[in-house]
Amino acid sequence: MKEVMKRVVVPAVLAAALGLTGCADMTPGQQRALSGSAIGATSGAVIGAIAGNAGKGAVIGAGVGLLGGVLVNEYDKSQQAAYQSGYAAGRQSP
Repeated sequence: MKEVMKRVVVPAVLAAALGLTGCADMTPGQQRALSGSAIGATSGAVIGAIAGNAGKGAVIGAGVGLLGGVLVNEYDKSQQAAYQSGYAAGRQSP
């Protein structure tokens, strides 16, 4: 198990950390998609390494993380739109 940690988990965590440092010029949606993918890939690699195939786990985890990041972004956009709509309606009321 310790060998798995050295070969898979440590590089995956370092790659995720390196990828997240470049998020400054991204939109919030892009940041959520990237961070979801990185978290998913790291988690998938760990679970895949335990199950016997770290690469496959990382790919599946990245896909699921990307989908999760996109869904969270869409939810946040709808919440912000509802807030703005309610705020505008409240400003127009006497």
